[in-house]
Amino acid sequence: MTIVISAERLNIIYNHAESIYPEECCGILLGIIAGISKTVSEVIPTINDWQRTVSDEVDRNKNSRYTINPSDIFTAQKRARDLQLDIIGFFHSHPDYPAIPSTCDRSQAWETYSYPIISVINGKVSEIKSWVLDSDGIFQLEQIQITIYQ
Repeated sequence: MTIVISAERLNIIYNHAESIYPEECCGILLGIIAGISKTVSEVIPTINDWQRTVSDEVDRNKNSRYTINPSDIFTAQKRARDLQLDIIGFFHSHPDYPAIPSTCDRSQAWETYSYPIISVINGKVSEIKSWVLDSDGIFQLEQIQITIYQ
């Protein structure tokens, strides 16, 4: 699989990640799926709605976890429908950590979607990698193709 995104849309993600640091940023990607390629048409930054629960075994916070509010996903679904697009992925950042999926990322992921992860080191974007979950529940690296036009 390949995810195609314009430099302009990628900058929206990068700016969101840097502005939210040291917390994890998150957001939704709308676009078109054609064969083995997904093209991002719109980036929707969202608020990290993570709330620690009493059942958490480890004290986690927004610096190491994220949640997108279901109402934000519902709004994105309506926008995608209106634009004749699909939700094609969900992005988030890893503050001061590599752009590789965590165990928590895997437990919350679904097949088909792209999961770009942005590593932000000391407040600056360091790298981005995109992942897709295969049918065995294992993340596979997805190629990112950056275009100069929308």
